[in-house]
Amino acid sequence: MTACAIEGGTAGAATTADPGPEESGEPEEPVGAESAGAEGAAGAEGAAGAVRAGPATPWAGAPRAPGTFTLTADGAYGARLTAAPGAPGEQRAWYPERWTLDGPEPYAVPLPLHQPEEPDAQVVPLADGRVLIRRRVADRQMFSLLYPTGPATGELALGAVECDGMTLLPPSPDGSSVYGLSADDHSSLLWLVAGGAFGPELVAEIPGHCSGGVWLDRASRMLALDRQLPGGGPVKAVAVDLERNGEVTPLLQIAPSSDDRLLLADPDSGLLLIRSDAPGHDRLGWGVLGSCLPVRFPECLRPADVAVTPFAVQPGQMLMPESCAVALRIDGAAGSWVGVWRPQGRRLHQLAAPEGWSAGAGYWSRDGVLHLPYANAATPCAVARIEAPGDDGPLPETGGTDGTDSDASGTEPSGAVTPPVVCKPVPLGQAPLHRAAPPD
Repeated sequence: MTACAIEGGTAGAATTADPGPEESGEPEEPVGAESAGAEGAAGAEGAAGAVRAGPATPWAGAPRAPGTFTLTADGAYGARLTAAPGAPGEQRAWYPERWTLDGPEPYAVPLPLHQPEEPDAQVVPLADGRVLIRRRVADRQMFSLLYPTGPATGELALGAVECDGMTLLPPSPDGSSVYGLSADDHSSLLWLVAGGAFGPELVAEIPGHCSGGVWLDRASRMLALDRQLPGGGPVKAVAVDLERNGEVTPLLQIAPSSDDRLLLADPDSGLLLIRSDAPGHDRLGWGVLGSCLPVRFPECLRPADVAVTPFAVQPGQMLMPESCAVALRIDGAAGSWVGVWRPQGRRLHQLAAPEGWSAGAGYWSRDGVLHLPYANAATPCAVARIEAPGDDGPLPETGGTDGTDSDASGTEPSGAVTPPVVCKPVPLGQAPLHRAAPPD
């Protein structure tokens, strides 16, 4: 695989032409798809109670977005591919759109060029307001920065990487760098596609197949990836040190044969959100970075007949991981809605999402207000603000650890699970998180 840089840039006209075929854009996994939220709380600003979500009411006029709504690490900007609503079966032209979210009122800026984008293009916002776009052209991945220039859209071409496919990772905490993953025959290649001096740069070649991508610090140095070694075997999260030529060290190993993936991490508190099958089946759990404390798998995070995926952690809770509020996307037969949970509270609050919520997108303020971007027929760009509900009051009764007698709302306490066999406890940064024996 090779990379080439392109010096200079071009500016395209802010128009669309020859719209391509409509894509369904349905997600393969819960995270990142755009779907309608549950009814109620549409655009409500202020506090929202811990209510049970109702059935989803999709916005019929909304186009199906082919990709995700991506936010900068600080939540100041967002970006997505979008298209104007139209009649069913009507062809639509996809184009990037940037959302500005850190001002008094959110607003969206369309960034179309002289021709529409393909539905498989990826966009990532930067902290300076520009938007990186990845386009596939034959067997090459092309990268450009888009920005508004009055009535037109400016484009700065960055270069290309010769490979069949690439996935862009979440925006780095520094706001100026974007990384991407591509696959080789027996390894994964980590590329710096924006923020380098001379176009896309190969940062590291990691043996095995890597996926995921979670930042562990605010210096954009430590990156966690989920890796499966060549030849198969379990998936384990590893840490990649970008300042030491991509040096790889173990991060998660709850049991020798378990799949242990890292979903989210908060650099301030060290809170980690983990998905693992170490308890015997796939479960959502939590741990603390650099700690010997056990990984917990709360019963309240596995309500029946839904998929639960964390997407945002409250920042600023220094050395207090158990007090961090975590936002979760809940997907069920009725659609997608929002969950809020704290490790110390041990209960999952299920809240209605605003109509047209970009499901799985959102960020927390330091004072515990969840911001959810959405767009519907009434407003093309808006943010619903929901105060994290409290965890006061008695916990509901639960009949056991298998969840069979738990409350349907999912607000039952954490349950104990049979601990996996681990030879000896060691710190998280060195190898496995483990479960300690319960007190007598």
